[in-house]
Amino acid sequence: MEKKIVNKDDFLFPRGRYYGQVKPENLVFNANLQEFAQRVSYICNLETGGKVPPGAAYEQIKDLWKQLKRSKKELGIGEDPFQDDQGETKD
Repeated sequence: MEKKIVNKDDFLFPRGRYYGQVKPENLVFNANLQEFAQRVSYICNLETGGKVPPGAAYEQIKDLWKQLKRSKKELGIGEDPFQDDQGETKD
């Protein structure tokens, strides 16, 4: 039986499949959102296990949230939900 070598980053930060409207900005934001969720999970687990103080965990999650918010703004996600791919407004 052949062993498959697993990349450390793929193991630590697995990516789920994207099922939404396929546009580059949506794909990038989805990847950012998945990374945010994974990192928050790690921080919460470290805090629960006593490895990270609650205040430091809060600050780390707050910083991650700011990064995610900034990426959403830069990618223009959710600015005009009634606009189609050609930039026209749907009625």
